[in-house]
Amino acid sequence: MASPFVELEVGERLVRVTNPDKVFFSARGETKLDHVSYYLGVGEGIVRALRERPTQLKRHPDGAEGEAIYQKRVPQHRPEWIETARVTFPSGRHADELCVTEVAQVAWAANLGTIDFHPWPSRRADVDHPDELRIDIDPQPGTTFADARRVAALVREVLAELGYTGWPKTSGNRGIHVACRIEPRWEFPVVRRCALAFAREVERRLPELVTTAWWKEERGARVFIDYNQNARDRTIASAYSVRARRDATVSAPVDWDELPDVETEDFTIPTMLERFARLGDVQAGIDEAVCDLGALLEWVEREEREGVGEAPYPPNFPKMPGEPARVQPSRARRKDP
Repeated sequence: MASPFVELEVGERLVRVTNPDKVFFSARGETKLDHVSYYLGVGEGIVRALRERPTQLKRHPDGAEGEAIYQKRVPQHRPEWIETARVTFPSGRHADELCVTEVAQVAWAANLGTIDFHPWPSRRADVDHPDELRIDIDPQPGTTFADARRVAALVREVLAELGYTGWPKTSGNRGIHVACRIEPRWEFPVVRRCALAFAREVERRLPELVTTAWWKEERGARVFIDYNQNARDRTIASAYSVRARRDATVSAPVDWDELPDVETEDFTIPTMLERFARLGDVQAGIDEAVCDLGALLEWVEREEREGVGEAPYPPNFPKMPGEPARVQPSRARRKDP
């Protein structure tokens, strides 16, 4: 027997939603159709967040609590109006990833069970040069979302000193993300190195709560600022992405002034739909607020003069120029005579 389905008119497109009554989020019972309809309801915001960006799909065909499928390559069998962007990974291999230009493409991917959308910080016209610097504020065991908010407040101060406009959002899980638009003039290693210098400055000002230590054994009960989210092929959930939690939380763009009072659980499929209908996209001006990376490049030069160099890359990267030994500190100590 064929699977039940409904067809939605999305602009000029017709998007089929199969098994529309399947429960995707168990806390309140949102269905697959509710999930697809959510993305249509925040269409302007999700398209702005994904527009022209190569995007990885985190699929949960059996719902949020089912097995995750991380899909970088867009399916070969797809409607002709699904657009793609070609990217190259650190391994040298390449893939054609989803490239969103209209909300029907988001709805199509959501029907495949895509819950989270994970875009690159660069766009299809020049995938090797990011136009976004990402500050990933990631609470570690022993810390809380309230600690992340405290770190975010300091991030705001440091950005203001640089003359940067940062755009915060909840991650939809434990942390907070801040995005800064930049000119697409620098390659990934340069942007990542700037993000590292920024994170170290925040760490210097609040060392009891902030860490940039790549190795988990060195972080302690502190909030990690993950500079490596600016490395090639590292992605984070986009603004307005639903997260794979039973309560259907959403990665929610917020204003700086409201951030001190929010909780991750404030933003879910139903509450974000109401908020978006009332406020629209609170980060609608993000693409016009381009920051000058030159200010951070000066911080990098200062660090290099002081003998503070690179930090480890993720394990799937080849050895990178200037990178220290990629050996877990406890293992390195065991090897010492």
